[in-house]
Amino acid sequence: MPALLFDLDGTMLNSDPIHEAVFTELWTARGLPVPEGFYMEQVHGRLNVDVFADYLPDDPDPQALSKWKEAQFRDRLPAPYPETPGLTAFLDHAQAQGWKMAVVTNAMRLNAEAMLGAIGLRDRFEVIVIGEECAHGKPHPLPYLTAMEALRETAATCIAFEDSPSGMRAAAASGAYSIGIRSALDDATLRAAGAHMTIRDFTDPALPAILARIEGVAA
Repeated sequence: MPALLFDLDGTMLNSDPIHEAVFTELWTARGLPVPEGFYMEQVHGRLNVDVFADYLPDDPDPQALSKWKEAQFRDRLPAPYPETPGLTAFLDHAQAQGWKMAVVTNAMRLNAEAMLGAIGLRDRFEVIVIGEECAHGKPHPLPYLTAMEALRETAATCIAFEDSPSGMRAAAASGAYSIGIRSALDDATLRAAGAHMTIRDFTDPALPAILARIEGVAA
């Protein structure tokens, strides 16, 4: 039967506006240009240290800068925070079917715990794979492969939900059936990054048919 692998930011909740506000302040303070769409083009779905290596290569301590940025994010994350529409009902259905589930995110662990807590879903997941705790984060497939190993599943039984090009490339490269969430990007962009299908959110009428087809294959 299918196992479900969820990205967090932009997939389970739309926290990108908070991240974008912090990055805008950070870029402005360092004299970097902040053109329209810079967050989606330069930052979205990537590890902070990789972003800083590209745009702040002279920073003496990118890890400390990353910790500061994420502390700013947590300070601004209200709780409770709205989940992606339909998420809880979808998780209820998955649990009733006995499907395994994991979170696979490039967010640092403190942030992942804060976000899951803010949407009231921390107790739903025993397996939470953090990109920066792996040898490689997304867009490398290792975080997804790590989740598969933890769930004792293979790519043939796994469905990944992602919203960013970086995450989608990681999910597709892992071999999982990859579904794009159109929270910030359109169908064409997500498919170009490797999505097999895309949905608006977890209330999308296309989702049950997708799962039924996959469940039949996985069975």
